[in-house]
Amino acid sequence: MYFHALATDYDGTLARDGVVYAATCMALRRFKAGGRRLVLVTGRELPDLARVFPALDLFDRVVAENGALLFNPATGRERVLGTAPPERFVQRLRSLGVEPMSVGRAIVATWEPHQGKVLEAIRELGLEWQIVFNKGAVMVLPSGINKETGLAAALDELGLSINNAVGVGDAENDHAFLSASGCSAAVANALDGLKAEVDIVLRRDHGAGVVELIDRIIADDARLAAPPRHGLCYGELAGGGQAVLVPQGGNVLVTGATACGKTTLAIALSEEMAAKGFEFAVIDPESDYEALAHAVAIGTERVAPVLAEAIQILGDAKVNLVVCTQAMSLGERQAFLAGFLGEAAALRARTGRPHWIVVDEAHQVLPSGGEAASRFDAIGVDAAILVTLSPQQISHRVLASVGTVLAIGTDAPLAVEAVAGRLGIAPPVDMPAPAEGQLLRWLPRVAEARPALVDIHPCAQPHLRHRGKYALGDLGPWRSFYFRGPARRLNRAANNLYSFIEAGAEVGDEVWAYHLHAGDYASWFRDVIKDEDLARLAEILAADAAMTPGASREAIAEAVRERYAGPADESWRQGR
Repeated sequence: MYFHALATDYDGTLARDGVVYAATCMALRRFKAGGRRLVLVTGRELPDLARVFPALDLFDRVVAENGALLFNPATGRERVLGTAPPERFVQRLRSLGVEPMSVGRAIVATWEPHQGKVLEAIRELGLEWQIVFNKGAVMVLPSGINKETGLAAALDELGLSINNAVGVGDAENDHAFLSASGCSAAVANALDGLKAEVDIVLRRDHGAGVVELIDRIIADDARLAAPPRHGLCYGELAGGGQAVLVPQGGNVLVTGATACGKTTLAIALSEEMAAKGFEFAVIDPESDYEALAHAVAIGTERVAPVLAEAIQILGDAKVNLVVCTQAMSLGERQAFLAGFLGEAAALRARTGRPHWIVVDEAHQVLPSGGEAASRFDAIGVDAAILVTLSPQQISHRVLASVGTVLAIGTDAPLAVEAVAGRLGIAPPVDMPAPAEGQLLRWLPRVAEARPALVDIHPCAQPHLRHRGKYALGDLGPWRSFYFRGPARRLNRAANNLYSFIEAGAEVGDEVWAYHLHAGDYASWFRDVIKDEDLARLAEILAADAAMTPGASREAIAEAVRERYAGPADESWRQGR
C-alpha cells in the first residue's frame, strides 16, 4: 500500500447541497476497511458540520474552520490551530454592517460582497489576518492558517506523511491542501482553475466523484503517484529528459569500483528525498553518512546501535535515520539488518514510512543464505537503494527485486554484465562507458530499454569518505603505510591516520622528510585514504624548500585532526 489516507473537502465535493448520500458513506467505509485513513477538510465550523453530517465518526480526523481547528471524532478532543478573532475586529465588522457573519474558534466567515468591508477593518486595526474565498463565501483567518496546515497537523497525529495522502476538492480554498497532497484530484463540478492544477480530474461530480476516486486508489494505488512529485531525480539523460526513480519501479542497485562515487550518489538521492519530504533510513557500515544533513545518526565506530532505539526514532514522523553499524561484527550487522527490515516493514505497512531504505556495502549484509537476505525477500522490501562494489555477492532473490541498475565508472558495462549474468538474462550489447560525472542506467525488467548514460546531479553536502575506517580502523597490512627511511632499516607500520601521526612523530626527521619528498605521503593519501585535499597538502609541503620536517609533520597532523574525528580512547592503537 502506498497511499494510506484520503483527505476530502465537504461542501461541493463529498456533499451536494450539504447532504452526503448513502452510497458515498458506504464507499468511505469500504476505504477504511482496507486499513486506510480518512480526513475531512472543510471551511465549516464544527457545530454546523455536526448538525448537517452527524456521521463524523467515519473520519479519523476532521479539519474544520479552513484549517484552524482539528477534531478527533473518536475522543471528542478539539485542538485549535490558530488564534481567536480579536473582539474589536468582530465588533468593527458588525458596525460596518457585515451580515450574515459567524465567528468560530479561529475563523470569521461571511459572504460576498462583504470582502471590501472585511479588508477595510483589517487595515484599520492593523491586523495580520488573511481573506480566503470559497465559491462566494468569505473566510477570515490568522495568517498562515489554511487547509494544508490543518491537514498536515491531522496527518502528523496519525503518524502519516502528506506524500501518502490523496486529496480531493472543488473550490478556491482547496488549492493549498491539494497541491501539498501526494496525489490531487478534483470532482467534475470543480472550478476550472482547480481542475487545471490537479493530477486527476474525475468524471463524476460531488460524492459520486469521491466514490470514483476511492475505487481508483484501491485499484491503482502507487500507479497514481505522479513521477514529478514522487520521483527522485538524480540526473539528466544524455539523450534529453530527466533520470528519475519512481516508487513503483522496484529496488535500486548502485554499483561501481571503490571511490567511484557510489556513496556520493546515495547522498545526493537522500538530499532529493529530504527536499520532497520523503523519509529515509540508511544502514551505514563505515561511517560514511554520519554527518548527513536532515538525519539523526545512532551508532559510532565504537558503539553499536540498538535496534529498539532505531525503531523508536523511525516511528517519529518527519525524522530520517542513519544507523552506523561499524562497531559490529559482520554477523551482528546481518542480524541487525534482519531485525531492522522486519520492524521497518511493519511500520511501512501502517504508515507508508520510511519511504526509502539505503543499504551501503549491501554485498556484506545481503549475501545468499544470510538471515537479512531471507528477511528482505520474505517481507518484499520494495523501496531500497542497495550500494555495492560487488553485486555478484548479493543474494539472487534480493538482486531479482532490482528494477534499476545505476553503474558508475569506466567499468560500468562490466558491472551491468555481471548483474545480468547473476540474474540469468542476456546482457545488453554495445554499452557505452560513462565519463567522469556520468553513470550508466539499466532497467533489467524492461526488455526493450537500452542502457542510457546519465549526467549525475552533484550533491550539495560534502562526503567524508569512510572517516571512521581511515582515521581509527584497521586498513590491513596491504594498505597500511610503512615508514622505512632512505636506508630501509625501519619497517614501522601505520594502519590508520592516527597511527600514521603517532608513527611519524617517532621515526625522526630524516625518515619523515625522506617519505615526504619522495611523494609517498601524497600517494598514500590519494590512493588509499582517497583524500585529494590531504594529498595536495603533502605535495605543497614537499615543494616548499623552507619547510622544516617538524613544521610539515605538524601541518599534516593538524589537517588530519581537522578532517577526521579524533580517538576517544586508546583502542585505535590496535586498529579499533
